Amino acid sequence: MAEKAPKRRNRYTQIIETIFLNRYKPGQTEVSFTRDDIAKAASEIDIDLPKNTGDLVYSFRYRARFPKSITQCAPPDHSWIIRPRGPAKYLFALTKTPRIIPSEILTKTKIPEATPGIIAKYALSDEQALLAKLRYNRLVDVFTGVTCYSLQSHLRTSVPDMGQVETDEIYIGIDRRGAHYVFPVQAKGGSNDQVGIVQIEQDLALCKAKFPALICRPIAAQFMAGNLIALFLFSENDNGLTVDYEKHYRLVPPDQMTDKDLEEYRKPGV
Repeated sequence: MAEKAPKRRNRYTQIIETIFLNRYKPGQTEVSFTRDDIAKAASEIDIDLPKNTGDLVYSFRYRARFPKSITQCAPPDHSWIIRPRGPAKYLFALTKTPRIIPSEILTKTKIPEATPGIIAKYALSDEQALLAKLRYNRLVDVFTGVTCYSLQSHLRTSVPDMGQVETDEIYIGIDRRGAHYVFPVQAKGGSNDQVGIVQIEQDLALCKAKFPALICRPIAAQFMAGNLIALFLFSENDNGLTVDYEKHYRLVPPDQMTDKDLEEYRKPGV
């Protein structure tokens, strides 16, 4: 029986590998490149340039894995990510937390499903469905303990030193002391997409530029199996961005909320 031919790597992988290896020197923690370098790399290895060159960068930020030739250049417990560095400018950078993965062992809190049926029926994508469920079930309020209002969906704007950035939804909130908050939300509905730390960095930079007087607490939302939603709350400290809080909510029909559930949720710390 003839051996199977090795699987041919896709052109995105070959192009990003060429860009990195052409510029990386051992010991570097950052490697810069531009959109023009994508075209140069494609020409160098004789591969057709993707029609949407930006999708190549997006793919390795949020979906695809870097090839081994790149990952092996990272020290233990670190991974490479791609950060924006202005219009058509990018940066390979080392980080300890490239993507945010929901915990598999966290307690699930039941929430009575309040999404209107007609909205659930006609939601056009997993991401839009997730944003709708957050909105109609007031999950941002429940999660943060702050009264929140949706200000704008898919805010796209320019941020100094980054260029154009986009966040899925912006919430403005007020707490019982009267303090004002801004909660940028990144939503990932599909099983193949994961929240990247770069997105959270961009959200934080957006808030500093556009809402400097407000307390910024970035949020990430991820669909999980069984109508389960994972929420993450981030803050910035001397060590960079950290996950302060993770909570999982399961949306259920109201009649599935039992007296036992309510008794459990009355306990302190639940």
